[in-house]
Amino acid sequence: MRAAKTIGAAIALMLAAATGCDGGGDDATMASRVPDGLGSFYDQRPDWRDCGGGFQCATVQVPLDYAKPQSEKVGISLIRLPARNRSERIGSLLTNPGGPGGSGIGFVRQAAAAFGADLRERFDIVGFDPRGVGESDPVRCNTTAQLDRFFATDSSPDDPDERKTLADRSRQFASNCETKERAVLPHVGTADAARDMDVLRAALGDDKLTYYGASYGTYLGAFYAEQFPKNVRALVLDGAVDPRLSATDILVEQAKGFETAFRAFAENCVSQPDCPLGDSPDAAEKNLEKFLAETDEKPLTARGDSRKVTESLATMGIATALYAKEYWPTLRQGLAQAMRSGDGTVLLTLADQMVDRENGSYSNQTDANMAVNCVDKPNPANVDAYAKAVEKAERSAPRFGEFVVWGGLPCVYWPAQAEKAPAPVTAKGSAPILVIGTTRDPATPYSWSEGLAGQLQSGVLLTLDGDGHTAYLQADPCISRATDRYLVTGEPPKDGTVCR
Repeated sequence: MRAAKTIGAAIALMLAAATGCDGGGDDATMASRVPDGLGSFYDQRPDWRDCGGGFQCATVQVPLDYAKPQSEKVGISLIRLPARNRSERIGSLLTNPGGPGGSGIGFVRQAAAAFGADLRERFDIVGFDPRGVGESDPVRCNTTAQLDRFFATDSSPDDPDERKTLADRSRQFASNCETKERAVLPHVGTADAARDMDVLRAALGDDKLTYYGASYGTYLGAFYAEQFPKNVRALVLDGAVDPRLSATDILVEQAKGFETAFRAFAENCVSQPDCPLGDSPDAAEKNLEKFLAETDEKPLTARGDSRKVTESLATMGIATALYAKEYWPTLRQGLAQAMRSGDGTVLLTLADQMVDRENGSYSNQTDANMAVNCVDKPNPANVDAYAKAVEKAERSAPRFGEFVVWGGLPCVYWPAQAEKAPAPVTAKGSAPILVIGTTRDPATPYSWSEGLAGQLQSGVLLTLDGDGHTAYLQADPCISRATDRYLVTGEPPKDGTVCR
């Protein structure tokens, strides 16, 4: 999965069965759930320190390899905004913004205020950088120059030479990670990160986990519930990923999601006086294809930046703007400038948001994103096998299929490969789990939320009939009320509730 720059936090910046008891359990109860050999990790208590703005930060240790817990350790960085009402505090609300590769620390710093007043009163809002991400022993493989070249590579190869270039640069991406991070790559996947979350639950003093996960964070939360169903208090999985899908099926379906989102943008655009795409949605789609083909032949320029805005970078900028409806006016402006004068400045700025490139350098989001995705599911054995998924995507998503699916090609060459096939997640015996889906979500199609809610034995589906990626941080009153009530009381809304 591609991930925009901590998308939940970006949206928050633009939008600007418990009762009142403490969430911490007694030591005997918690000790009964400590896996063998991990007592020293579960017994930790974070040494919180002030880190500005009312936030506190700490580090918790987890094993790099849970099969060898006494060998190398990984530091998981945490941040929290303490509950306002300490006397009625329920516990911690652990959060993950998605990615994989998104910084949970940055997310909480930027988005903690977007959580409901009841949640801020009664929960510590806690974020963490999963293993390999951000401040938690980050995976770093590629230089800025290498990533610039990778993202600018033509992701719609028109001939064997262009396809070879794409394969070579994908292979080089994987080779750089093998050279620099080989020892840790087998241990940065979602299954290990979910185990880390249970260590964090115990370290935070919570008998059971209360959690909000967006996008990839839903996949992480589902894996947690599958491994620790009895430790679930309340889980919100917003913009769900369907665990049953293969690595390439996820990309194919995601490409379809961007097509759906672009159609919604096009319908809105043609109703505006400044739309550069024509006077009907059909015309808009055709004109976008024409624009991208022209950009493939002659890249755009960007003011104050020496990079050429290739077709791939232009497509990435367009895709970024589809994550949130609030970006649509910016996308209209960017397309107008690009189509009328060859100025790709706005589109390049949007593309940089997608991959967290700021002030001329990248965070480790891209390296971590690839490292987690490549090890989580088995990958095709070679480029020819991978190309079949591209062809499938191109048929159903002609504007975004190649761009999205070819983006995962480094996984074919990845030094650490998964063997276990994707499977349903049921979390048998868990407390109710709330799954939220948005009907025109570009990055996590609504059908995925339906799929995950149906798999989970205690899954409850809440729907936002709307646009944009994920729902809760859009501040829709209906979604907010239902979600906040569930997190505070443990009582979910009626399954199938739709907010419009």
